Amino acid sequence: MPGYKTHMAGAAAVAGAAVAGAWWLGVYRPGYETMASLGFFAILGGLFPDVDTDSTGRRFFYGAALLADAVLIVRHQYRYAAVLGFCGLLPAIGSHRGWTHTWWAALLVPCIVLLGPMLLLGMPWRPFLPYYIATVLGYFSHLLLDRIA
Repeated sequence: MPGYKTHMAGAAAVAGAAVAGAWWLGVYRPGYETMASLGFFAILGGLFPDVDTDSTGRRFFYGAALLADAVLIVRHQYRYAAVLGFCGLLPAIGSHRGWTHTWWAALLVPCIVLLGPMLLLGMPWRPFLPYYIATVLGYFSHLLLDRIA
């Protein structure tokens, strides 16, 4: 069973290949900061399926969520902090290698990347599509490395 380092590397590799392919085809040419952000989203997607068990990947994932939640609270954005906290509780409602290790979860869980800004901030979804795709690719890389998908 691959560990968190393998899942992080796999997610980064898949997302990097996708961005390189899109760049080469001239479809999408993000700047370096955006590429780093896409890599971060892919890595979080690659770690998410294992947040339902005690692991280093879980601590990394929830550490990032805790930091994001703290920033939201300091900025008095309690509504968004509550949504992030709610989403963080979702893996607790299943068993390990349960719903978090399904192909449909790989498509649905990252929807928060699209729906969050749209529903909570009234922003259009299109600018967030690359982040959704990166998260989905990271998630699927986890499932492939675990030989689930």
